[in-house]
Amino acid sequence: MLQSSANAAVKPPQREFYEIRVYHVKDAAQEGMVDRYLEQAFLPAAHKAGIAKVGVFKPVGNDTAADRRIYVLIPYRRLEQFVQLPAQLDANKDYIAAGAAYLDAAYNAAPYTRMETILLQAFPDHPQMELPALTGPKGERIYELRSYEGPTEKLYRNKVQMFNKGGEIGIFKRLNFNAVFYGEVISGSHMPNLMYLTTFENKAARDEHWKAFGSDPAWKQLVAAPEYQHNVSHQDIMFLHPTEYSDI
Repeated sequence: MLQSSANAAVKPPQREFYEIRVYHVKDAAQEGMVDRYLEQAFLPAAHKAGIAKVGVFKPVGNDTAADRRIYVLIPYRRLEQFVQLPAQLDANKDYIAAGAAYLDAAYNAAPYTRMETILLQAFPDHPQMELPALTGPKGERIYELRSYEGPTEKLYRNKVQMFNKGGEIGIFKRLNFNAVFYGEVISGSHMPNLMYLTTFENKAARDEHWKAFGSDPAWKQLVAAPEYQHNVSHQDIMFLHPTEYSDI
């Protein structure tokens, strides 16, 4: 009886929520303004609000892109944290002072051309964010952000099941893909959709890992399973570098 009560009291880890904030900037001046805001104002204020680790990433080749982007990954233990964060920032005097150039920018000198937000909930089999076990220079690391859209809601849920019950997450883990998160998009411009972030020491290591994944017997069996066919209609792959001031 005591053992049964103890087992009943053990709850699985609570599934986190993630905000992926994407800044679109047109030139180095805008990029620099957003960088300074994130490093000097937003990250310290997020830490003070109880968010210990915030990731900031830029696409490989970002400096020559017509549409430069900055990706910010913000983990939340509860959805209420996402809702409450703006008010917490507004009440933080240090944040207001440090971020003044960004926060008080004029309409004709905006720090970005567009900002978008994607809200996700962590997968059941990877309920909390994990920091990558990487040791090399940040400038050489490759973070691979993947987005898989489903043709219908039902087929999308089938792909989510493939990651969890089907064991796809387990294959990634066994092959040391250093996944930071796997999440279901619950609000965003591309839906139904899931996203996940894996990390590697460099591009060569990334290619080696994916070669091993493609030839893995468990993956070959899973991808050929009749119940998991035609569940992805579109995918996007983004290669990112973490900024020097990123927590992740």
